[in-house]
Amino acid sequence: MTTTSPRIAVLGAGYTGLTIAHLLARRTAAQVTLVNDRDRFVERMRNHQVAAGHTVRHLPLRDLLRGSGVRLVVDRVTRLDTTDRRIDLAGGGEPLTYDLLVYALGSHADLDAVPGAAEHACAVAGVEQAERLRDRMGAAGTVAVVGAGPTGLETAAELAETHPGHTVRLITGGALGRELSERGRDHLRRALDRLGVQVWENATVAKVDANGVLLEGGRHLAADAVAWTAGFRVSGLAAQAGLAVDEHGRMLVDATLRSRSHPEVYGIGDAAAALTRDGHVLRMGCGPGGLAGACAFHAITARLAGRDPEPLRVEADALCIGLGARDGIFQPTGLDGTPRGRTLTGRPVALIKKAVLRTTGRYNLRHPGVSLLAARQR
Repeated sequence: MTTTSPRIAVLGAGYTGLTIAHLLARRTAAQVTLVNDRDRFVERMRNHQVAAGHTVRHLPLRDLLRGSGVRLVVDRVTRLDTTDRRIDLAGGGEPLTYDLLVYALGSHADLDAVPGAAEHACAVAGVEQAERLRDRMGAAGTVAVVGAGPTGLETAAELAETHPGHTVRLITGGALGRELSERGRDHLRRALDRLGVQVWENATVAKVDANGVLLEGGRHLAADAVAWTAGFRVSGLAAQAGLAVDEHGRMLVDATLRSRSHPEVYGIGDAAAALTRDGHVLRMGCGPGGLAGACAFHAITARLAGRDPEPLRVEADALCIGLGARDGIFQPTGLDGTPRGRTLTGRPVALIKKAVLRTTGRYNLRHPGVSLLAARQR
């Protein structure tokens, strides 16, 4: 690898990929190329609002990258050749080559989890699917939301608040709010009851059809539309390229976000299983992804300068769940997901959530250096 002007390719222009591309281009002598399959940045954390019918502005990547020095390639990656360090593209143009690769392709909904989901359900993880659900909501009297993690909770609450005349059914395979403290669970039940959301706990979906969902045990719940938020999966490109991955296909990286099998590759965001120096694997999500991206930036710049990088340092996590425009739950957790600390609820959390969305989806993208403050380095 050249030491004066290395070629760095960043795959994926989500929150983490876009931010690290900015930083590497501005703060190193590297030639940075960002590859993404669309020409606009999508605020994934707002997709539940898109599904409910709210207007969410998608920002052109060229506007966000203007003046940064990043070269943007709008195309879909079809293959990685880690031997020749080459990236093949669907558009048929010349393959891209690199000295360092940052793999930030994120995750998408697992619509293959049960029969019929791919044909009849709308995922909220992708904006096109969220728009499809939005279009269905006009004629849907009843909508079933499958999955009661943070995305499912936010989707159910947003749909119920925006469409008070509709019936919203929330289906979860376990107990409602199991990742929350007792105070958080109590508040969640009151909030969903206030919004009129019907909750089905300990109910496993066996099949999705044109008329709703079939539960294990044989009961059928009617629905004109089904929102799928139960589980995520990652691209198979890393595994196909021979990179070390876990059982879910997430790239295995060390505490500096470098691939355990290919030292010229870094993995950040949902597509990588980031291991902290304390041995915990970060959960999928924007917050942990931002920490990993900042750590990867520090690691890359340190190694380019001939220094040993500091490992990822994360001591705690937190969930910030919006429950419509005026309610929410903020739950501090340990890295293992165990609730701890004081649970905040109500309108103050809704204001925090709005500030997070505004900062992450607008300010940080234009001023990426702010994200480095979140990564604690010695």
